[in-house]
Amino acid sequence: MKKGVLWAITAAAISFVVILVFLNFGEPEFKRVDIIYHVTLVNPDLYKEGIFADSFTIQKGEYIFRFVPNGDSPKILSITLTGSSFSFSEDFELEGNSHETGISVYYTWDYIGEKRLLIPDEQELEILISPHGNIEGPVSLDIIKIVKSGGVTPDAEV
Repeated sequence: MKKGVLWAITAAAISFVVILVFLNFGEPEFKRVDIIYHVTLVNPDLYKEGIFADSFTIQKGEYIFRFVPNGDSPKILSITLTGSSFSFSEDFELEGNSHETGISVYYTWDYIGEKRLLIPDEQELEILISPHGNIEGPVSLDIIKIVKSGGVTPDAEV
């Protein structure tokens, strides 16, 4: 191939990438997420009488739960949050979805339940998590602050 053609192909590829960056194809609804609370429940010693308890400070805003479960995670995970002007309680149910690739089947897991939180003002929250006796099933939990992009209200889970 001639040098000029190679340069033209390279220039076209670079131009295409630059255009994609400027047009921001595939930009998610959210600019970013800020994890404001995280816990990985993998050790039975984290529970006192079968309940995990902790507290943290949270700012006014919109938040969402994000879970990282697997097939051994608790089937029901009850979460209660209480603060001076906020109260939340939900029994999350573990759901597995099978995916077939043609040569194998694998599962993805998530907790089903109300995952959005609207905190009215800055406050200290107490979090209580009950795995209903399954204190050996691992699960990670994040509470993430949603930072909106261009005033769009996020509708998708993170």
